[in-house]
Amino acid sequence: MKIVIAAASGNIGRRTAEKVIQTGAETILLTRNPEKLTDLVERGATVKQISSDDPQGLSEATQNADALFWLTPPKLDTPSLSNWYIQTAMAGATAVRENGIKRVVNISSIGAGAKSNLGTVSFVGDVESIFNQTGANVLHLRPGYFMENFLSQVKLIQQDHTVSFPYASDHDIPWISTDDIGDEAAKYLLDDSWAGQWIRNLMGPENLTLLETTAILSQVLDRPIEYVRVKIESIQQQMASIGATPDVQKELGKLFIALGDPDGIYATARTPDAVTPTTFEQFVKNKLLPNIC
Repeated sequence: MKIVIAAASGNIGRRTAEKVIQTGAETILLTRNPEKLTDLVERGATVKQISSDDPQGLSEATQNADALFWLTPPKLDTPSLSNWYIQTAMAGATAVRENGIKRVVNISSIGAGAKSNLGTVSFVGDVESIFNQTGANVLHLRPGYFMENFLSQVKLIQQDHTVSFPYASDHDIPWISTDDIGDEAAKYLLDDSWAGQWIRNLMGPENLTLLETTAILSQVLDRPIEYVRVKIESIQQQMASIGATPDVQKELGKLFIALGDPDGIYATARTPDAVTPTTFEQFVKNKLLPNIC
């Protein structure tokens, strides 16, 4: 079995790759940063330096592939974030058609395409439609909010004993570990028994407010951690300082507004198949704590 994993150097792509490699399947990893995947090459994977918007490169890399993992990688310097999502999806879909790839596992988002003003949540709805038009068997995994977003808060936790997000402190959020997303993606990539085009929400074990997450952080870290709500404009300014274009800043602002709406996409009802195993406490102990002195 040959499986191609795009955006392989990100949290979800890497975890997916690790699980696929463990089975002995032929694993092709696509990334703009091959130096990040040298350890996986040592374990048997093949790495190709191919961008997700390179139709020819994608078509060549996916020849004779049985399955394709797809995740639209971030691109801060694009003049149009919407066009970036469509452009990359079209490149991936072309490879699926040309090479007759039977299965595609696409990482999307809860609420994908529900409205036209939800930032990247709207754009991944377009990605879903583009891959569905290939006629392949396609599964769209729609996860909630990544627990790993706390990893960018390490300095704040160490120095100020705080964490910050642009959401109300009592806003319920379906936190999920990217490890769980990668595990589910790998499972479906390796399983040739499913067919059709369908979606599956992934929402972690439970919804938690920011006050509840900081309470867990305080308990595990044995120090008081406070939640500080920051303005969306502050985050946009930070993104601008690292190269985000005005359009990217605007669309990320729309995304934060959408994710913070108490009656919005995170009000999605839970179903048993949306539950994933890693609790927030386990994430803090296993992934966040080792990074905190």
